[in-house]
Amino acid sequence: MARATTKSTAAKPRARTTTPKTTTAKTPAVRRASANPAAEAPKHVVISETTPVSDELELRKAELIEMVVERSDVKKRYAKPVVEAALEILAEALADGRELNLKPLGKVKVNRLKQLSNARILTCRVRQTPMGENDANDPLAEAAE
Repeated sequence: MARATTKSTAAKPRARTTTPKTTTAKTPAVRRASANPAAEAPKHVVISETTPVSDELELRKAELIEMVVERSDVKKRYAKPVVEAALEILAEALADGRELNLKPLGKVKVNRLKQLSNARILTCRVRQTPMGENDANDPLAEAAE
């Protein structure tokens, strides 16, 4: 028996590329005519950069538990239920639309919530303070001696 083969004519989607947004910064010194033509060229300033999304940057629960064990010097059998319980509490709070203010993670605010048949999509904004800056009002901050 001969097998009939079919050829798909559907076009493959093109890869989506993003380019950084740039703006031209013009100063009064640049607008003036000068003898140096290089000084007249507008300077481009990068406003925001795009970061590629990769699986290598993804932090999984098993890796998080290992990192907690390393930092806290607690046995894995004690750390695992605590980390899992904390993740469940955070997930429930975000699902309820609550804001989280957890230092050093930062302030997490749910902007949009969309319920699908098999998932819930949360669009969140995270605001972090720069690492290493201790807040004087933080009750858990270490006192300077």
